[in-house]
Amino acid sequence: MSLNQIDPISNLCVGMSAEYSQTVTDADIKTFSGISGDKNPVHMSDEFAEKSIFKKRIAHGFMSASYFSAIFGTQLPGSGCVYLSQTLKFSKPVFIGDTVRAIVTLKKINIRSRRLTFDTVCKVKDQVVISGEAEIYLPNI
Repeated sequence: MSLNQIDPISNLCVGMSAEYSQTVTDADIKTFSGISGDKNPVHMSDEFAEKSIFKKRIAHGFMSASYFSAIFGTQLPGSGCVYLSQTLKFSKPVFIGDTVRAIVTLKKINIRSRRLTFDTVCKVKDQVVISGEAEIYLPNI
């Protein structure tokens, strides 16, 4: 490595955080259903969802969880990182029209293995809808 190249891991510190927000639309749910193959009627059918415990259609949990990937690949740690693992706890449903805030917070850096551990959370307003932990590999490129 030349003197003017800085290892990207050296720019990171525990406590760093980044977020991404998106308002869920009917089109998002239909697109995610097409991509994932999950056509569960609780996501796709107003009539079915009205009879469910939710009383209206809900977004796919993994759609909201995928917003973590948007953060990791573009913000923190950024381009070139590799998603290694993710735990998820789904606490509350996300409905059409909800704005989901995905937030990641760096909690551990292993310089030797180049692995980063993040707390991950999705919120709608101030309510946690998803929580978990992610592990990311950051290559030295």
